[in-house]
Amino acid sequence: MEISVDGGKTKGGLIVWGNFAQNPKELPPLVWAYVGDAVFELYVRLHLVKQGLVKVDKLHSKASSLVNAVAQADFLHQLEDMLTEEETYIVRRGRNTKSHVPKNVGVSEYRLSTGFEALIGYLFLSGAEMRLEEIITYLLSRNEGELGG
Repeated sequence: MEISVDGGKTKGGLIVWGNFAQNPKELPPLVWAYVGDAVFELYVRLHLVKQGLVKVDKLHSKASSLVNAVAQADFLHQLEDMLTEEETYIVRRGRNTKSHVPKNVGVSEYRLSTGFEALIGYLFLSGAEMRLEEIITYLLSRNEGELGG
């Protein structure tokens, strides 16, 4: 069942925006990363709730262990062998974009995590829901120990 929400549709509990008004390739890579950060965190949070976690402090702790620069840099390494040529290009563009690096993380991890977020955001904005879910499901299943109750 699909429900219209301000031009988007819900599918499987997530809002799917369908045809994005602008070509995502024309957006700056930091916009992809900005969207990707939010999308990935939402997937992680929904996964935790689906597992039955209901205590907010535990939800926050578990989500924070995976939605950070170091973990996301590791996720990108886990994906290296399964990325398409286009996805590798998107990651490279995100990784090489100049941005402010927080003091609490190394430059290398931050750049890699930005590449990871750019990929997630680009896939979301492109309407590639199946590929997005394939990647995120793969990562969440590989890292189940970090997510477990």
